[in-house]
Amino acid sequence: MLSVKDLDLKGKGVFLRVDFNVPLDEERNIRDDTRIKAALPTINYLLEQQAKVTVASHLGRPKGKYVPELSLKPVAERLSELISQKVILAPDVIGEEVLKLKRDLQEGQVLLLENLRFHPEETANDPAFAQLLAQEVDYYVNDAFGACHRAHASVGAITRYTRKSAAGFLVIKEVEYLSKAIHSPQTPYVAILGGAKVSDKIPVIENLSNKADSILIGGAMAYTFFRAQGFDVGHSLVEEDKIDLALKILDDTAGKKANFYLPTDHIVAFAAEPEAESQIKDSFPIPSDLMGLDIGPKTVETYSEIISQAQTIFWNGPMGVFEIDKFSEGTIKIAKAIAGSEALSIVGGGDSVAAVYKAGISEKISHISTGGGASLEFIANETLPGIEALTE
Repeated sequence: MLSVKDLDLKGKGVFLRVDFNVPLDEERNIRDDTRIKAALPTINYLLEQQAKVTVASHLGRPKGKYVPELSLKPVAERLSELISQKVILAPDVIGEEVLKLKRDLQEGQVLLLENLRFHPEETANDPAFAQLLAQEVDYYVNDAFGACHRAHASVGAITRYTRKSAAGFLVIKEVEYLSKAIHSPQTPYVAILGGAKVSDKIPVIENLSNKADSILIGGAMAYTFFRAQGFDVGHSLVEEDKIDLALKILDDTAGKKANFYLPTDHIVAFAAEPEAESQIKDSFPIPSDLMGLDIGPKTVETYSEIISQAQTIFWNGPMGVFEIDKFSEGTIKIAKAIAGSEALSIVGGGDSVAAVYKAGISEKISHISTGGGASLEFIANETLPGIEALTE
């Protein structure tokens, strides 16, 4: 895989795929510009090298139609501020007007295309559409790690139509760190997996069960495993159609390298609401009118002890209903335990990353991934469609 540093950039047209899928408020103001800032090292390098930079991204899910509320106009304005120069916003991603803007681009200038997903051909990985995207550019640079698990035209097919393809600094950093968690982890290696759905984590558990020393499970997904074992979990969130699969995972991991841990106590309440009265439950059955909403103090203590001995940690997914303060304590304490360890720590996934910042320990995490879904798929499959496209 080539790096952007391997390209002779002066005077060359560069198609830079980034992940500017930022959250917007009702007035279409950007609520969090982290993803824009994450691409700045690559953008600034291209400008320093006097490249002609065409930047492309998706925003939201317009489903192949023009949706004014999902225009990249606010992104163009914010990027202009961050790089201290005007960013030209194209009216579309392909077409004669866009081609003219590309041709007229001067060295050290930036053109931002409109939302790629306004065209259905983008998500279909359409080669003809990819060829149109690649018009008037010499090189392709992918710095959109958060989109690398998608086989889309601006991530995959486009690499066939440029002279060279390379990775930007963000993608290189992500691959380097995540590869350490797959190919050369220092042991003990602890994986912490939370969130609501077992189905999201199946390939990760299967791959990590032969690599990690301990897999710590939290979040609502734990209750699907408990139900699979025949425990009464009250009205905790359970994926009923995944119970057989959860039982198979438990059977399969029994003979593997990793020790598989489930919570031993739970914070339960009538509902996932801020005013709901909570209590600790350390045995089954959980009463039918209660649901598990966070890991309990004994589980926090057990998990924290395992984490304290780790040399490599991968964490994806909260331990409870993190967005409600009352049920965020388990997640916050796990975040602090990771920060207090001496391990190489990798955190991915929106809620996990939010917990790291909420706990005020982001600077103590070795690597915070910009792509939750992409990092999970990389850990599961040891590559991604967007990475494969750069190495073909």
